[in-house]
Amino acid sequence: MTRLGYQIPNYTLPGIESADTFANIVTQAKAAEAAGFDRVMVMDHFYQLPGIGAPHEPMFECYTMLAALAQHTETVRLSALVTGNTYRHPTLLAKTMTALDHVSGGRATLGIGAGWFELEHDALGYEFGTFTDRFEKLEEALQIILPMLRGETVSLDGKHYQVSEAVNSPAPISKVPIMIGGSGEKKTLRMVAQYADESNLSSGTIDEIPRKLDALAAHCERLGRDRSEIVVTKLQMALVAPTMEEAEADLKAMAEVKGWNDEAMDFAKMILIYGDPDTVGEKLKACMDMGVDGLTINLPVNGHNPDRIGLLGEIGLAATA
Repeated sequence: MTRLGYQIPNYTLPGIESADTFANIVTQAKAAEAAGFDRVMVMDHFYQLPGIGAPHEPMFECYTMLAALAQHTETVRLSALVTGNTYRHPTLLAKTMTALDHVSGGRATLGIGAGWFELEHDALGYEFGTFTDRFEKLEEALQIILPMLRGETVSLDGKHYQVSEAVNSPAPISKVPIMIGGSGEKKTLRMVAQYADESNLSSGTIDEIPRKLDALAAHCERLGRDRSEIVVTKLQMALVAPTMEEAEADLKAMAEVKGWNDEAMDFAKMILIYGDPDTVGEKLKACMDMGVDGLTINLPVNGHNPDRIGLLGEIGLAATA
C-alpha cells in the first residue's frame, strides 16, 4: 500500500522537446523509484487540467504510459490517480488492469473514481451525465471489475452496465489493490468502506482530513468493515528546490513555457506546497499529523528535474516516517 507515492501530472516541460517527453517521464519514474517512493502514478485524463495548464497542452493516455513505465522500473507499484470510470467499460478496464499486472510483474494497482472533468467528456464524446449517474456507474463498475480481478465469472444486469458470464483469463499475477480517489463524504467514502483497500483524498485542505477520516470510520462501522484495513493517503501538489531562490527560478521557467502572467504565478504559489526543504517538509509533516497513512505528491513545475524528485523523496520519507 502507498506510504509515499509520486504522481506525474504535467507533460509540458521546460527545455525538453515534445519528442523527448517520454524519455523524461521514464527518467522521472526511475528517479522516484531510486528516491524511495513506493508507487508511481499518472493522471487518467486526455486534456490538461485547470490549475496545471490549458486543455490543449500535451497529455498521454495513462495505461499505455503505465505499461511502458513497467518496462523501465522494478519495484514501484503503478497506478492511475485515478482512472475516470466514464472513459472505459468496466470489463475492458478489468482486462487492462490484468495486462498491466502481468507486464509489470505483479505491480498494478487500480486507482478509480467517478469522473469529473466535464469539458473533456463533452469535447471527446464521452457521456458525462449527472452527478448521480456517475456514482451509480462507478458502483456498478466496481461490482464487475472486482470479481473479474479475483478470477471470478461475473454477471450483472445493472442500470448502466450489463454483462453476462464475463470471464477474465488469465487472472492477474497479484491481488490487485483497489484505490478509490475522491473526498466526498456521503458517496465516495462509503464506496471506499465497501469496496476499496485504499482511499486517496484528492481534494480539500489538510484541515478537512479529520472530518473525512471520521466519515470513513462511520461508513466502516455501518458496513461491518475494519477501518484499519483501509490505507488513507492525501494528494499534495508541491514545488521544492534546495533554496527559495531556486524554487522561484523553477516557477519562472515553467511560467515562460506555459505563458503564465504574474497572477497565474501567484495562484501557483497558493495551491502548491512551495519552497525550500524545511518549508515543504514542515507542511508535509503537518498533513501526516492530521491522521493520514501516507502521501502522494506531485511536482508539476519542476518534476522534470530528477534532482528535485530526489530531494522530494528525502523530505517525503522523513515526513511519513
